[in-house]
Amino acid sequence: MQIGFVESEAEIALCLDLRRQVFMGEQGVSEEEEIDGLDPVCRHVLAVDNGSAVAAARVKTSGDLAKIQRVCVAEAYRGQGLGARMIEYILDHLRGEDTVSQVRLGAQIHALKFYERFGFSPVGETYLDAGIPHQDMELRLATRR
Repeated sequence: MQIGFVESEAEIALCLDLRRQVFMGEQGVSEEEEIDGLDPVCRHVLAVDNGSAVAAARVKTSGDLAKIQRVCVAEAYRGQGLGARMIEYILDHLRGEDTVSQVRLGAQIHALKFYERFGFSPVGETYLDAGIPHQDMELRLATRR
């Protein structure tokens, strides 16, 4: 299993294919809502096992804020800790960036406890995104001296 940031168009296409499978195929999200035009300005993370894309996410950074988005794991790989490995990988990299001090994400309600394990706290009201209940969550990263 390999997890890493990707840059090639082919690897980004693998991320998009997995997102289509999970969000559009399984959760009924429309193409217009899932493919929102922001992929070119995000960094993409991909987990590959035996040549197959099995988990993906993207990170959009603006100033000192990084937003983790579109976290998904292929159905056959769920319940094995891969989602946690993806979040840990992303957070480790964000902690290594001098400019990022805060991380935000929009969690599907069923995943709140999952993100709380990493120190994320709910903020604001719940809302619908693509017809799915969500809650914004934030994590302040420790500042370096």
